[in-house]
Amino acid sequence: MSPKDIFLHLRFPFSFFLMPIYWLALSQQQAGYTFVNILIFIVLHICIYPASNAYNSYFDKDEGSIGGLENPPKVDRKLWKAANYFDAAGILIAFFMVDRFFGLGVLFYVAVSRMYSYTGVRLKKYAVISWLIVGLFQGALVFFLVFTFGQKLNPVEFLEATTQAGEPAYLGAIMSAFILWAVYPLTQVYQHEADSKSGDRTISMLLGVKGTFVFSMIFFAFAFVVAYLFLPAFEFYRFVGFSLPVAGFLNIWFVKVLKDQSMADFKHTMQLNVLSSVMLNICFLLNILW
Repeated sequence: MSPKDIFLHLRFPFSFFLMPIYWLALSQQQAGYTFVNILIFIVLHICIYPASNAYNSYFDKDEGSIGGLENPPKVDRKLWKAANYFDAAGILIAFFMVDRFFGLGVLFYVAVSRMYSYTGVRLKKYAVISWLIVGLFQGALVFFLVFTFGQKLNPVEFLEATTQAGEPAYLGAIMSAFILWAVYPLTQVYQHEADSKSGDRTISMLLGVKGTFVFSMIFFAFAFVVAYLFLPAFEFYRFVGFSLPVAGFLNIWFVKVLKDQSMADFKHTMQLNVLSSVMLNICFLLNILW
């Protein structure tokens, strides 16, 4: 593989899709440390997420479209090595420059991420387990890591911690999980054939194309309920406002799919990912700034 091919499989732009959870956690800190939070951002978005993408690509060996990459180059062992280097860099920064408990959390994330993709375990092939993992790890665990260690708290203190508005911090972890549980099935809706060939049984395959949309809409609703309990009133209404374009697009797309199931394709999936990421990133960044 060429360096360009490896770079493409690291899928750095895909980290943007996961970034709202980081900004949400950061926006709810009471006494965050800027330098520590920058290090946490580097660990997650520059090291760990790209490494996970590359590791997954190496074992999937997809020939069709995958998240953030419409025409993936063929992979070889160089990609596996690149994933190891990026994971190692993230883990070292986490342990020695942030906090040992943060490092353990990152190491746990990496271990589960690898079990998700590795052919010897391949948690990805189990529909419900893989869906639960994405929400719990990319959602709840990431919120916990950013909120807790960005303020130099310890894991026990997180359970008693509150936001600036006085709400329990753990509600943010639950909200983050629901957001990922809502989005994740939609990212699989166009991959049924490819996933079937690789022996994976995804949550979207289990639900069917139409069922995937209904299921995701239900979990978006759950996310809004928790957001109402968790966010200050003004931030909640902002969250609702920035989510309206996403809800509108999702409903229009669903109507198209009801008429023609081939509309459940890579193009619309990426449009939804980009729109939702842009809206939520701006929303939660505004919570930090104002």
